Amino acid sequence: MKKPNSTKPFDAFEKHASEYDAWYDKYRPAYESELLALKQFLPAHPEKLRALEIGVGTGRFASPLGIGYGVEPSKAMALLAKKRDIEVVRGIAEALPFETQTFDLILIVTALAFFTDPAQGLREAVRVLKPGGQLIIGMLDRESPLGQYYVAKQKESSFSSGARFLSVAEVSGLLAGLGYEKLESCQTLSGIPEELEKVELPKRGTGEGGFAVLSARKPGNRTF
Repeated sequence: MKKPNSTKPFDAFEKHASEYDAWYDKYRPAYESELLALKQFLPAHPEKLRALEIGVGTGRFASPLGIGYGVEPSKAMALLAKKRDIEVVRGIAEALPFETQTFDLILIVTALAFFTDPAQGLREAVRVLKPGGQLIIGMLDRESPLGQYYVAKQKESSFSSGARFLSVAEVSGLLAGLGYEKLESCQTLSGIPEELEKVELPKRGTGEGGFAVLSARKPGNRTF
């Protein structure tokens, strides 16, 4: 599921936060498939790390994945995330309100398509990661069959009409250009999420599944 956008900054987030959050209960198999794919690259005990989700939304991913901190521009979304015991700070990806080398782990799920400047957002993630820190991105792969389906229907959706969907190749290129290393990937959602009847097991690589997960590290010695 993609996070909303509009001509007014964060307007759809504010107006439709509850609707956005309810999607995950209504289409549980798709949601659990995404969680399972993200878990492929998570360390054993992320709750013991200083971990941040950029664009935490309503906390639907941070909470079950053990991510304790979130940054979110939408007040309505942030309030729901706080109810899931996430420590949320209002802010944007391109100017993270944190000191340099603060976090061991950073998560970005579906939000990259809504960054004003994806390269700057990923650059900020490098800045606030500790040396050897891990970045995990969950994204709709524009070049996948599901990605093309959503692109075709993009203007019909109040949630994704303002998104700029990226391909895995584009994001991988940005990561490499910013010095990230040890890139790994997996994928899930071979069909339309709203039609999925059971949880899909993640597969290695990308290209077939609409939901792609990329894991990369900031150069340096690992702290976990």
